[in-house]
Amino acid sequence: MTELAADKLLVPGRVSVEVDAKLSFDTEATIAKARHIISLFKESGIDKSRVMIKIPSNWEGIQAAKILEKEGIQCNMTLIFSFVQAAACAEAGVTIISPYAGRILDWYTKNTNKTFKSYEDPGVISVTQIYNYYKKHGYKTAIMGASFRNTEEIEELVARYYCLDSKKVIYDEKSFKWMLNEDAMASEKLSEGIRLFAKDSRTLMCMLKQRLNNDDAMANENIELFSRSYHEVEVSS
Repeated sequence: MTELAADKLLVPGRVSVEVDAKLSFDTEATIAKARHIISLFKESGIDKSRVMIKIPSNWEGIQAAKILEKEGIQCNMTLIFSFVQAAACAEAGVTIISPYAGRILDWYTKNTNKTFKSYEDPGVISVTQIYNYYKKHGYKTAIMGASFRNTEEIEELVARYYCLDSKKVIYDEKSFKWMLNEDAMASEKLSEGIRLFAKDSRTLMCMLKQRLNNDDAMANENIELFSRSYHEVEVSS
């Protein structure tokens, strides 16, 4: 699929390509798949500076991104629901994180039966906390808020900036997983997000196979190549 997309990459700037969600709990598999995606674009004459690898922000994904960024492969960390995820991503040196402000609001609205004003919106508060932490400690990781539910959320974020006295934190695997586990919203939404991403990938693959089945044998082979697990694909470092 990436080969087909690379041949027709007419969009200016960078494009985001998601690593299979089914690899979310396998650091080495995520790294191998990301390298393979970059190699496919390179074969079509597209430099890796134009490609953003999209990876879920669980512990395994963050460790994969840390290695990929050192190789000059830019990563966009998705499914950010907690401060601990954002802090660990920044420490790993990732290019972009995407805090899901709207989905955070969804969880709190559902679980508290409360309607939140923009200034008390849990998603807005979370993104603000992350932004201030990055600013205070000079992290270069960019923040690209996602899944906004209304314009008020965006307006509130634009108006917010507080100089907070928050100490720089470096997480190891045990502390990261424990803190994430202690945050019911973040742990539930992260797991749900990975499941939904995997489901969407399977749906897309089936649609592409059906379309190409009777039209282009070579294209169908490319789809099969992309859908194989990482250890079936020869990847060059």
